[in-house]
Amino acid sequence: MEKILDIIELIAYEKGLQVSMVSQVVKDAIIKMAKKEIDETINYTVEEDLKERNFKLIHTIGVCEEDDPKVQEDPTNFIPLSKAITMDPDLKPGDEIKYELSLEDMSRSAVNTLFRDLEFNIQRTIEDQLFEKFKANLGKIITGVVIRVDDMQNTFIEIDEIRAILPLKNRIKGEKFAVGQTASCILKHVGITKDGLHLELSRTTPKMLEELLALEVPEIKDGEVIIAKSARIPGDRAKIALYSNNPRIDPIGATVGVRGVRINAVSKELNGENIDCIEYSEVPEIFISKAIAPANIISIKIQPAPDENTPPKAIINIMSDQKSKAIGKNGINIRLASMLTGYDIELVEIVSEKDKEENPDTPVASKVGIDALESLFKQ
Repeated sequence: MEKILDIIELIAYEKGLQVSMVSQVVKDAIIKMAKKEIDETINYTVEEDLKERNFKLIHTIGVCEEDDPKVQEDPTNFIPLSKAITMDPDLKPGDEIKYELSLEDMSRSAVNTLFRDLEFNIQRTIEDQLFEKFKANLGKIITGVVIRVDDMQNTFIEIDEIRAILPLKNRIKGEKFAVGQTASCILKHVGITKDGLHLELSRTTPKMLEELLALEVPEIKDGEVIIAKSARIPGDRAKIALYSNNPRIDPIGATVGVRGVRINAVSKELNGENIDCIEYSEVPEIFISKAIAPANIISIKIQPAPDENTPPKAIINIMSDQKSKAIGKNGINIRLASMLTGYDIELVEIVSEKDKEENPDTPVASKVGIDALESLFKQ
């Protein structure tokens, strides 16, 4: 155990750990070994000898009153005052007697066990420290280097010497990664398994869009522009609702940037995903009308949710020539509007006089909801 404090400082430096943390791991390992080799009932402590740069294994014995039950219950660690004063007449109840125990007489197998425990516990301490570090970054963007893409197209990314996984399901449609490429993702999950630290990444969560905007738009990072809600169909299109409490700031203009430079930079990172920015409103009718853009609507009627498991409904009256705009290609616009607002959107098509003259058999009004998209496209 010679110069053990010097060894601890070296280990701490090599592993990037605090000296106090490594020191505590070593102390715990010594106590565990002593309980196994000497007596598991002894109340051990390990103290630092700064002068000798060593540790001392100490057996601490408490001094008690004659009738204290602890003397009978735990005679190894407590002695009555009458016995204590034979060693030192100045002792009194509540004092402690400390005996140093020798570590040099430990068996070779005990020493080998000690070092195995040290190696395991130091590695576990590193993992615990990394776990806390990554846990603090949940929902944040982290960047690493692609080190492998398996046959299932799961991408493995190295971050701080830890291998994280970007599953195929969490990857934007159409994008591919090559070994050696730098990739930015949202840290979706952090856990510890029997194999060590487990990190799951994602590029499809709306949080990815929000974090990228915060990096690109200073007003969002500073809290001048606030992201109220966001919705994505990854790789295709996204909608994001913004507002500002500062009347001098245009939240949409600030986010889009001059000639779209800011929003285009975010779109490029998301594999060309189109991003619609709308102004958030606490009035549902106004918010929904903005979310369904570029379609122009006639009116909106809100129906409250019938139960906690069913979303509220928004019935929108819309002219027939605006129907395709409201639905969008493959229904993407109405889906995103519903995701963004939290309302089940139903369209009621109003046929114009001109359309009625040209198509007299067309009903005056027809309902169109998300569930009815298939039949609409067949028309």
